[in-house]
Amino acid sequence: MLTTAPTPPESQQATPLAVELDGVLARTDTLHEGLLRLLKRQPYLAPAVVGWSLRGPAFLRAEVARRVELDVTRLPYDEELLSRLSEERARGRRVVLATEAARRVAEAVAAHLGLFDAVHTSDNPLSGPREEVRRSAPTRSLPRTLLKALRVHQWAKNVLVFVPLLAAHKALNASLLLQALLGFISFSLCASSVYVLNDLLDLDSDRKHPTKRKRPFAAGDLSVRAGLWLAPVLLGAGAAVALLLPREFLALLGTYYGITLAYSLYLKQVLMLDVLVLAGLYTVRIFGGSLAVGVPTSSWLFTFSMFLFLSLALVKRLSEVRRLRLTNESAAPGRGYVAGDYEQLAMLGVSSGYLSVLVLALYITSKEVTALYLHPERLWLLCPVMMYWVGRVWLLAHRGQVNEDPLVFALKDKVSYAVGLIAAGVLLAAT
Repeated sequence: MLTTAPTPPESQQATPLAVELDGVLARTDTLHEGLLRLLKRQPYLAPAVVGWSLRGPAFLRAEVARRVELDVTRLPYDEELLSRLSEERARGRRVVLATEAARRVAEAVAAHLGLFDAVHTSDNPLSGPREEVRRSAPTRSLPRTLLKALRVHQWAKNVLVFVPLLAAHKALNASLLLQALLGFISFSLCASSVYVLNDLLDLDSDRKHPTKRKRPFAAGDLSVRAGLWLAPVLLGAGAAVALLLPREFLALLGTYYGITLAYSLYLKQVLMLDVLVLAGLYTVRIFGGSLAVGVPTSSWLFTFSMFLFLSLALVKRLSEVRRLRLTNESAAPGRGYVAGDYEQLAMLGVSSGYLSVLVLALYITSKEVTALYLHPERLWLLCPVMMYWVGRVWLLAHRGQVNEDPLVFALKDKVSYAVGLIAAGVLLAAT
């Protein structure tokens, strides 16, 4: 909701309506966004940024704006305010953009919106009486917005840390179960830290996306400044929990964080390397669970997970490429894929999914199985179950019925739950 400082009705028509850009007209701070883009592209300028800031906010804004061009067409503008400004201007009232933002940014915004009679920045401040538009407290629930920014639903991926415990048939060991739970919490907090950084660095591409533009930072529901302190706090909390576990787990967690950060900064733009990294990060979670509880994990499990999660990563890319075709776009922003890659991605993904089933079949015939299961022959039922699930996911992906994140799809899919229950029943029957 918007409020304005009271102005006598008789003088309202003659009094200009002044609007601030940062935090009012747009639900973001253009300086913070510019700094993020600058340091993402040219991190070696960090010392120079410190020097610019010592010369004052206006100088810092000007230097950043000179080096970074914001896409002002996709800033999270307040639509209610834009509507009001249009109405006021239609009545003949003078509307001005009076802002602390850099002149280059302010003039670009004014040119894009076409609503302002003048632009005033710190180098030519607005003088005289004016009515200023102010923003009241946000109506959205802050806890709910924070949970959305942390992507809590993605924590389901970290359930993989319990897999080594389950595979070793030690899930009833309370002490080991607690260690696995600590590993789950640690991975989840660190993952959320990366999600926050990823969203901050991907503001431009997210705002061009039909669904990602609703993410808290892209939509302006959370400020860039909030994200910049939230990310290290989450990382520190995850590391603190990891200190309760073996040193090897902490080292692996650091490796995981480094890889995910590299993925957010660059690797996700590299053709095929991005999906291989995603598949590897799933496998790292399993290895992390093994280190957390001190239970060795079979190489069969790592091989199975690599092929299966590569298939799911390719489902995600296939969904993005399918959207490109539907919108007649040639390439996905911030990605290495083009619309013509659809068939090739499908072939690679289906092949990888069924290779994971082959690895499962080979594992069932291995010597390790006889040491863990009384009726290992019953495990063969897992193969058709997995073949059904993998095939169904890919057919639905072709039809456009799978969310870009297959995990989100599985969490909402009743058939996936049924498949999971059947698989669990098979494992119990073989024990």
